[in-house]
Amino acid sequence: MTEHRIFSMTFASIYPLYVSKVEKKGRSKDELDTVLRWLTGYSQDRLEHQIEVQVDCRTFIEEAPLNPDRALITGVVCGVRVENVEDPLMRELRYMDKLVDELARGKKLDSILRQPKPSEDGL
Repeated sequence: MTEHRIFSMTFASIYPLYVSKVEKKGRSKDELDTVLRWLTGYSQDRLEHQIEVQVDCRTFIEEAPLNPDRALITGVVCGVRVENVEDPLMRELRYMDKLVDELARGKKLDSILRQPKPSEDGL
């Protein structure tokens, strides 16, 4: 089975599309970067470096110290439930798409940057 072509595309080629998408809806590049940093665990410098050196999407995800709370991301992107995507790399890319979609739709940053709910026993 052949690998999906998105895996070999550079993140630098996708990033401007994300920027354009969110800016058209009145959101900022800074807000986009905040969402991407939350998901990937990259610092702003590291995020910019990954774009500058034009890593492919596979490397972009595989080198990221991914946020463990990303598993709280649920919903549909392109008709596919992100939490049900079997391929781990594709799931991570769908998580990213989902967060960018939520930002573009005007969702508040606090709700995009998911936090686990406190346990009911207070621990």
